[in-house]
Amino acid sequence: MASSLVSSFQPRSAFLGDRNVFKVSSTPFAQVGFSSKTIECKESRIGKQPIAVPSNVTIALEGQDLKVKGPLGELALTYPREVELTKEDSGFLRVKKTVETRRANQMHGLFRTLTDNMVVGVSKGFEKKLILVGVGYRATVEGKELVLNLGFSHPVKMQIPDSLKVKVEENTRITVSGYDKSEIGQFAATVRKWRPPEPYKGKGVKYSDEIVRRKEGKAGKKK
Repeated sequence: MASSLVSSFQPRSAFLGDRNVFKVSSTPFAQVGFSSKTIECKESRIGKQPIAVPSNVTIALEGQDLKVKGPLGELALTYPREVELTKEDSGFLRVKKTVETRRANQMHGLFRTLTDNMVVGVSKGFEKKLILVGVGYRATVEGKELVLNLGFSHPVKMQIPDSLKVKVEENTRITVSGYDKSEIGQFAATVRKWRPPEPYKGKGVKYSDEIVRRKEGKAGKKK
């Protein structure tokens, strides 16, 4: 009797004026499961490319330490534990991941590029060119120093590292060359930092392939 009264209980809605029936679902809750699926990182397109070693370059690999020697100089590099360098029977070098993590995927492409830069650097070398733009701006090489006249009250003198060669042409064109690409880029960036190109007249020190976005100067008041 009591169960029939409870099942037929239908309260009135004070707002709609209709009878609303409360229904309780007898369907049990679904169990929530967790999967332990391993997600593998995609292999770097740059990292999986092999590295060709010229005949005039010597490779010495001991564990995670690499030494590359060529006609222009010698460089060394230590690899992190996420990647390793192997030498194939064909003579090519290949950088491989040792673990499947996001950091390993990042290190894969980075250290493949660094290794290739070492091989190319000691065999062929790299260079970076800069141009001085501005009235009275000029550069000269005095011994092991690069002397820059960039509109300051005094000339700027920069010590040239032993591993680099600096040549100046037409007093405004600077060429930095060597076998260590990172050192070349750092020295060229330091030269440019003394007087970065400004956007109105383009005056300053810029890379030869750099495009300086120009701005229009303020127009005079119209009469």
